[in-house]
Formats: sequence, C-alpha cells, structure tokens
Amino acid sequence: MKRVAVYCGSATPVDPVYVESARQVGRSLAERGIGIVYGGGKLGLMGAVADSALAAGGEVIGVIPTALVNAEVAHRGLTELHVVDTMHERKARFTELADGFVNLPGGTGTMDELWEALSWAQLGYHADPIGLLNIAGYYDKLIDFWQHMGSVGFVRAQHQGLLLIDDTLEGLLVQMAAFEPAVPIIQMKREDL
Repeated sequence: MKRVAVYCGSATPVDPVYVESARQVGRSLAERGIGIVYGGGKLGLMGAVADSALAAGGEVIGVIPTALVNAEVAHRGLTELHVVDTMHERKARFTELADGFVNLPGGTGTMDELWEALSWAQLGYHADPIGLLNIAGYYDKLIDFWQHMGSVGFVRAQHQGLLLIDDTLEGLLVQMAAFEPAVPIIQMKREDL
C-alpha cells in the first residue's frame, strides 16, 4: 500500500492512551513509507496522527471541507491540503487518494466514514482493505454489532470479511496486505442476493 486513509476523531479523549496510540500510528506508517490521507484537521487524534507522521518524515495529505477551514481547524503544515466543498466530496477524495482505510477511535464522523467505506466495498465502488484498529477495546461493541448484522443476515457471509480487525497496527497491516476483496453485490447472481 502506498497510502492509507486514516479515519479518527478530531476530539481529544480523556484517556491519553488514544492520543498516544494515534501518535504511534502516524509515526509507524511514516517509518514504513506509507502515506496518510486524513481529514486535514489539527485537533484531537487527527492532529496527533498528522504531527507524528510529519515529524517522522512521512507524507500527510489532508482533505477538508471549506467550512472547517473557515472554522480554523485545518492543519497548515501538511504535505498537501485539499479543500473541498462538501463532506461527500471529502469521502470520495479519500477513496481516490488511498489504497486502504485504517479506522482509529472516533465519533460520529469516523463512524460515517467507516460505514461508507464498508458499504462502497460491498457494492464494488472500491476494492481496498478496511481496517479497524481496536485500541483499548474501544470498538468491542461495534465488532459485536458487525457480527450481529451478519448473524441475522443484513451483512452477507461473503462480506463479513470486509472489515479487518486487530488490536495492533502491525497485525492490521499484515491482514490488509493479504486482503482479497469479496464479490461485490453489483456482480452477484440474483439467486445469491
């Protein structure tokens, strides 16, 4: 992978484990020569990922809507900063620029990005790996819900493997490198739907 989109929160959580983990992710990706595409912010986990990757000599590309630039939350020290009009354009640009997705802890924006990446993969709009980094058990309940969605039939069995999950970045990157995309819904036979 040349670049990954890193989805994460713009908030700074109470427990410092999340910020420190975000710093480690940024540094580790940069040391591996993997560029980062992210939300373009300077705050919270976003800023921690970007700053640590930049300090390690990594490529960091931000994609941010004009409204957030106007709110003065844009990171001005990035390799590139793409300013777009809407959140829809932002997510489409992530998919254009990245070869995979790594999801760190975050709030509703991070969840929106994760679910869109998964739904686009199911439909065949991209065939890139989607990784969930379960820092300090943050995503335990979401993982249970993902499995529940599959067990009741709302996520097809062949698509359950679209979400790669690990507690370490190293383990997640190994899974992402070995990822084989599932047959997308738009290519499935009618009887399989």
